[in-house]
Amino acid sequence: MNAGPFPIASSGRMKNTPLRPLLSVSELTSQIKQAIDSHLGRLWIQGEVCNYKGPNARGHLYFSLKDDKASIDIKMWATQAQNLRFRLEEGMALLAMGTVEVYAPMGRYSLIAAHLEPEGFGAQALALQQLKTRLAEEGLWGPKRKRPPRPLPLLPRRIGIVTSITGAALRDFLKVLLRRHPRLSILARDARVQGTQAAAEMVAALRQLYASDVDVVVLARGGGSTEDLAAFNEEVLARTVFESPVPIVSAVGHEVDVSLCDLTADVRAPTPSAAAELLSPVLSELELQLGLERRRLKNAMQRLLALSHANLRALSQRLLKGHPQRNLAKQSGLLHHHKAKLQAAWQKRVTSTQNQLAEMYNALHGHNPRLLLLKHQQTWGALGGRLVAHMKAALESRRRHQGLLAAQLEALSPLAVLSRGYALLKDEATGRWLLSPEGIYIGQGVEIHMAGGRGLRARIVAPLLEEKP
Repeated sequence: MNAGPFPIASSGRMKNTPLRPLLSVSELTSQIKQAIDSHLGRLWIQGEVCNYKGPNARGHLYFSLKDDKASIDIKMWATQAQNLRFRLEEGMALLAMGTVEVYAPMGRYSLIAAHLEPEGFGAQALALQQLKTRLAEEGLWGPKRKRPPRPLPLLPRRIGIVTSITGAALRDFLKVLLRRHPRLSILARDARVQGTQAAAEMVAALRQLYASDVDVVVLARGGGSTEDLAAFNEEVLARTVFESPVPIVSAVGHEVDVSLCDLTADVRAPTPSAAAELLSPVLSELELQLGLERRRLKNAMQRLLALSHANLRALSQRLLKGHPQRNLAKQSGLLHHHKAKLQAAWQKRVTSTQNQLAEMYNALHGHNPRLLLLKHQQTWGALGGRLVAHMKAALESRRRHQGLLAAQLEALSPLAVLSRGYALLKDEATGRWLLSPEGIYIGQGVEIHMAGGRGLRARIVAPLLEEKP
C-alpha cells in the first residue's frame, strides 16, 4: 500500500519509513530564543508610545512601541526607569535600546529596554522642558507666579552667598563687592556647583543661610556647558530657591544660559560680578550723597530754627497781651459792672412785684367770698320766690287744660256713645269689631257690648242684606 509522499505517524513506527523530526513547544521556543539572542543581541528600535499607564507598584514600566504596520511590547525595570530624565507620554516618538526576550510560557517576545530617548529631542532637554512647564503651572515662575519677585535691599547689612569657595565665581563676586563697598558683611557657605551631589549640597547651604541673619542670598556659579550647569536645573534646588524667606539673586552661568534657579529667584544676574554690582552701592557715592543730604538737612534745620525763633517771639507777644494779671483786672472790672447792673435790675424787679401784689390785693378784696356769698343768697331768695309763683301759675294752667282735654275725651269715648243706648258687635270667632253690615252672615256668632260693660252673645238668624250670589 502506497502511503504517498507524506508518511502518516501511527502508534507503531513503520519499518524502513523516514519520519520528520518532532519538536515540543518548549523546544521550539528555546530554539527561537537562542536564534534571536545569537543573531540580534542589543539593538535600537523606534516607534510611537502606546498603552502606557505609568509605573506599576514596583516602579517597572510596561508599554508598547508601534508603527503603521506592527507593535512590540516594551519592558523597563525600575532600576533603569529611575534614571529617566523625562516623563513618558502617550503618543511620544521614542528610541529604545535593549535586547529581545522570548517569554516561553506564552510564546511571546518583547524588548527589555535599558535606555529610552525621545526621538529628535534629547532626554535631558525634554525633561527640563517638562519640569519648567510643571513648575510654571504650580506658580513658581511665569505669569502664574504665586509670590511676586521681591526688591533687593538698598544697603544690606549682611549678604549670604552659596558657591564653591575655591571657584572663580566667589573671587569675582568679592572683588567687585569689596571694591565698591568694602564695609559690607558677607557670609559664605561652601557647596559643590557641579556634579551629581551639587544640588543636594547647595540646598543644604541655602537652608543654613535662611536660618541666619542675612538680608539677601546669592546663588553663584561661573559659566560652563549645559552639562556643567545641570545641577541648577534640579527640581529640589529650584523649589528651595523659591522658598527663600529673603530676596535671592541667581547668578549662574553667562547671560545666554537660563536655568530653573534663574526663573524661580527674585532677581537674575547674568554673572556673579553683576550680582555684586546689584547688591553693593559704591561707598564713595554713598558718602557723597550722605554729605549732600547732611548739608540739606543742616540748612533745613537752620531755616526751621529761624522760623521757630520768629514764631517764639510772636507767641511771647501774644502771651504778654494775654497775661493772667491783665486778664484778671479786666475781668474784675467787668464783674463789678455786671454786679451793679444786676442789683439795679433786681431792685426794679422787686418794686414792680410789690406794685403788682398791691393791685392784686385790692382786686381780691373786691371779690371777698363772704360778700359774694351774701349777695348771691339775696339774689337766690328773690329768684326762689319768683320761681314758686311761676310754678303755681303753670300748674293751674295745666290743670285747666287737662280738664278741657278730659271733657273732649269723654265726649269722644265709645262708652259715652253706649250710654246713649247704642251697642257694639264683635265677631265671636275672630274677635274683630263689626263696624258695618258687610261681612255679617247667617249663623255667625257675635258678642253684643252695651253700657255698663255687660255683653250678650247672639247668633245671626236672618240677614240684614241680600246674600250675594
